[in-house]
Amino acid sequence: MKSPGIIYLHGFCSSPASWKSRLLEAEMARRGLAEHFACPQLSPVPDEAMAAVSALIEAADGPLTLVGSSLGGHYANHLAEKYGLNAVLINPATVDRLDLGKFVGEHANFHSGEPFVFTENHAAQLKAQVGRPTPARYWVLLEEGDEVLDYRLAQSFYAACRQTVLPDGDHGFTKFPDFVPQIIEYAGL
Repeated sequence: MKSPGIIYLHGFCSSPASWKSRLLEAEMARRGLAEHFACPQLSPVPDEAMAAVSALIEAADGPLTLVGSSLGGHYANHLAEKYGLNAVLINPATVDRLDLGKFVGEHANFHSGEPFVFTENHAAQLKAQVGRPTPARYWVLLEEGDEVLDYRLAQSFYAACRQTVLPDGDHGFTKFPDFVPQIIEYAGL
């Protein structure tokens, strides 16, 4: 992957086929920046997901910006702190404030239908990744209408960070198309 670049981290049960990932990838390709974009398929096992993205970061030849949605926002926080990177978080999961027990059980990927099991051990792995954000590294995008995660949890967790909080919307972040050019600019591309 060429740097500077963007690594997009999708959410729980999602994939690189998510509409936000595809939209960002398409706009970067339109601008001649296709080789500066990556969206890996994240393992449902948190430690495996972070090992794979860490390898991608370590193989890059320069600065990167992370863009993470939902659980991908949690992962972006973890990796931004580990590697000193900037990150855009979209309706991020604030793992330390969630009851992860309600996610334990069988799930299926939204796009492929592939089944997986989220375990208590996976929940513990997520909890172990929680790190306090360094405010200057983050831009947090929230929609108040998020029906999956209470936006106020992220708003308070990232209180010292740059935030854009919009009325209405949903967990998918309906206004994402309006922010694609700004995200690319934020990444220095």
